[in-house]
Amino acid sequence: MKTLLIACLCAVLAFTACNNEKNTTQDTASADSSSTPAATQNVANDWKFGVALWTFHTFNFPDALAKVDSADLTYIEPNTFHKTGPELKDSLILQLSPSGIAKLRTMIDQKGLKAESVYIVGDSTVLSWKKQFEIAKQLGAKFVTAEPPTKMWDSVDSLAGAYGMKVAIHEHWKGTSQYWHPDSVLAAIKDHPNFGACADLGHWPKSGINPVDAVKKLSGHIIGVHLKDIAAFNNPKLVDVPVGTGVVDFPAVFDELKKQNFNGHIYIERDAEDLPSNLPSVIQTVKYYNDQVNRLQ
Repeated sequence: MKTLLIACLCAVLAFTACNNEKNTTQDTASADSSSTPAATQNVANDWKFGVALWTFHTFNFPDALAKVDSADLTYIEPNTFHKTGPELKDSLILQLSPSGIAKLRTMIDQKGLKAESVYIVGDSTVLSWKKQFEIAKQLGAKFVTAEPPTKMWDSVDSLAGAYGMKVAIHEHWKGTSQYWHPDSVLAAIKDHPNFGACADLGHWPKSGINPVDAVKKLSGHIIGVHLKDIAAFNNPKLVDVPVGTGVVDFPAVFDELKKQNFNGHIYIERDAEDLPSNLPSVIQTVKYYNDQVNRLQ
């Protein structure tokens, strides 16, 4: 009997040890499998790809929306200085009443588009900025793209907080904007929790700045991207060229954005005016973008 009890006890201990080892192996495998998707997930799938309506600034608002619809895009970034068309007496967006803005919102919704950001051109008064934050909110924006004057950093940051939005600071090229260099954007962001960056990939080269270096410098602060290209570095007189035909290293830019876990908006933007419209180059850019992003998988 004693021998039998010892044998049974040994069997139980052996089973327990084996089972514990199995559970440990399963736990490890489970942990590995749960971390695998995070390691292999393509964050580019979360990028919100669209077009800045400045691209179609020679057309009124409803005609510009029709161009976007033709390009099969969803996200748009209107600007508050866009002409609104005959129904609204071709007023600028910033001149409209709330009822006029509501009509624009209806136009956007009917096209199945989303205006999750608005480029605003606030001047030196808090009232002007407040009005344009109101417009952005009514259009459904989550952030505004802007170039706030230094003396208004605190006021604009406070307004952004009150409206539950962020301010993506935009960079024009050297000589036209205080924000031509990433360091100036970082200076504005410091101590202003509602400020971030709008990375304009085509304006930086005009100031001799490599967009890849600029994107790296702004790591963790980029809210939106303006997708454009330029034919050469350090020439402010140049107008942009179709994306993928100039000097910007887009594969490296996209790779860096992925490394930063960027999950914001990327807007095609053309400054040049192709005739009869920029629509063909936008469609070309959509294909180029999709090809490059697919390579990030």
